[in-house]
Amino acid sequence: MEPALLSTRSAVMESNPRNTTEVVDRLAETARRHERVSIGQMMDTFGHRSYGPFLLVPALIELSPIGGIPGVPTFLAAIIALFAGQMLFGRDHFWIPDFLSRQSVSARKLGEATQSMRAFSRRLDRWFHGRLTRYAKGPFVRVAAFISILMTLTVPPLELIPFASSAPMGAIALFGLALLVCDGALMIAATGLAGVALAVTASVFAPAL
Repeated sequence: MEPALLSTRSAVMESNPRNTTEVVDRLAETARRHERVSIGQMMDTFGHRSYGPFLLVPALIELSPIGGIPGVPTFLAAIIALFAGQMLFGRDHFWIPDFLSRQSVSARKLGEATQSMRAFSRRLDRWFHGRLTRYAKGPFVRVAAFISILMTLTVPPLELIPFASSAPMGAIALFGLALLVCDGALMIAATGLAGVALAVTASVFAPAL
């Protein structure tokens, strides 16, 4: 491959993705170039500086067939909590420990997951775009981070019930998408879904208390 083409591709991968389809395409491209894809490589794909993908991608993976593997939802929730915690304290460059950065998934499975995400991501991009943008910036980013952390705390117990963890992960995915496309209306919707997810969690486990 020509050096100029390599340089162009590198520059594109380091820029912030602009929509969900571009996020999925970058994941698919990364999967095509490796046998296994580490978390660190996924982070490099998004440039470490765009908040949205770091909430959106783990949540979308959990909502894909990969999320059906026991233990995966809780693992992904822990990753989201790590990213959301850094968002909460205003970091503009994400960091994860080396041992976590080296954790990887089969490129084949990731590629299959991106295929299942692609049609959905295109619909999302048609439906959602920059509305009420002031609610997707500034202090509202920290609000989204805090609520996302609350959502991750519900995932481990909900993993005991098939598909139940999809509710909080769906809310986190909406927060990530809202930040990605700077859509305040979607941020409000994500907050509402998070409230529903918390209510469902409480109703499921309240009888056991």
